[in-house]
Amino acid sequence: CVSPLIEKVSDHKDFKKLLRTRNNILVLYSKSGKSFFFFFFLMSQLFVPSKVDTESRKLCKKMKVNPNSKEKGVELLHYKDGAFHTEYNRAVTLKSMVAFLKDPEGAPLWEEDPEAKDVVHIDSEKELRRLLKKEDKPLLMMFYVLAGMNVYSAEFERIKEEYNVRGYPTICYFEKGKFLFHFENYGATAADIAEWLKNPQAPQPQAPEIPWSDEENVVYHLTDDDFDKFIKDHSSVLVMFHAPWCGHCKKMKPEYEKAAEFLHVASDSPGVLAAVDATVNKALAERYHISGFPTLKYFKDGEEKYTLPHLRTKKKIIDWLLNPEAPPPPEPAWEEKQTSVIHLAEEDFRESLKKKKHTLVMFYAPWCPHCKNAIPHFTTAAEVFKEDRKIAYAAVDCAKEQNHDLCKQEGVDGYPTFNYYNYGKFVEKYSGERGESGFTTFMRTLRERDHERVGKKKDEL
Repeated sequence: CVSPLIEKVSDHKDFKKLLRTRNNILVLYSKSGKSFFFFFFLMSQLFVPSKVDTESRKLCKKMKVNPNSKEKGVELLHYKDGAFHTEYNRAVTLKSMVAFLKDPEGAPLWEEDPEAKDVVHIDSEKELRRLLKKEDKPLLMMFYVLAGMNVYSAEFERIKEEYNVRGYPTICYFEKGKFLFHFENYGATAADIAEWLKNPQAPQPQAPEIPWSDEENVVYHLTDDDFDKFIKDHSSVLVMFHAPWCGHCKKMKPEYEKAAEFLHVASDSPGVLAAVDATVNKALAERYHISGFPTLKYFKDGEEKYTLPHLRTKKKIIDWLLNPEAPPPPEPAWEEKQTSVIHLAEEDFRESLKKKKHTLVMFYAPWCPHCKNAIPHFTTAAEVFKEDRKIAYAAVDCAKEQNHDLCKQEGVDGYPTFNYYNYGKFVEKYSGERGESGFTTFMRTLRERDHERVGKKKDEL
């Protein structure tokens, strides 16, 4: 029985047509049926490979392929976007070949590393349960994400929930099959881990972080209650809207405090520095449309005058206050630009998706660096398919308060998150390459399947 996902090709013209119509193909050339059998068994379980008839010597000659020159009499070549891309030289296992086809330019799997031979790699809940049941020795299990691999199936969700996996990597410690606690020293060396395993201890609870407003500093910390009065009482105020968890805020805080100290002792100070915790003082955050952190706003004579994205050091802050000028106009928000991406909110999300057969949705936050990197590629992919009425690339800004419930409902626990929907019904999380090629290949594959189904129906008629 031959998998319908394997194409038998012996004619050179048919092969060239295959390269034109499929943009991600793994081709098996073999000198004999015996050497071919094992590889064919593996490939028959994949989703996009092609088999070339081994008897077609003419085709092999035209493609300048000679499997006889290979040690095992087999040559695996990858073709991308109609042209030869690379020779497949990774592990000959189903998992490795699937990972390669999902991301041909990605790094090899961890378990392909010869130095990883002593690590037991688990691929399913069933394997994990079996290991925990039979292993009496203490066990350290690391949950991590593989590029191009789907770790979001239902069984993985159950495991993540059971062992409180909220991010990657998460390392769990087991004794006699029972989960005890997490190992949280992520900067540990091999020697550190080996030493810790001699006497495993649960992580000590961390002391709660002291709010910035409770620390000793000369920055004025404002609230919903006293903000307006303070702004009216001081003619020149620079306000930093921040969040306790924001890494960029923590990095900027020492520079901001140094600038505040300088201004505090200056005989002719050009202004004062204040701060607002936007996660606590939500009325102010909403009034001034704070969607990213840190956000700097300048107030003159009680009125908001400028938003300043470029002041991050003591010198820049003081120099600007000495000569306040309008900053360069900010780049328009993604949703304000004219693109082929559909920007959705909670009120129109479901109805909009129902109108499209295939929709890839990007859930993002404007301040997220990974989102910023992905946006241009996602936008270009949307442009490629703008004429196809059955396809949509959509985006949801999860930083907006009105979208918080929607993002939670759709399983968003990090940014960016990509979900694929079929006529409004969630199908799977997209975990492929976050470049234009990955986004377009994903959608092109779906449309090719549509066309194949239509062709089969016509043939049946």
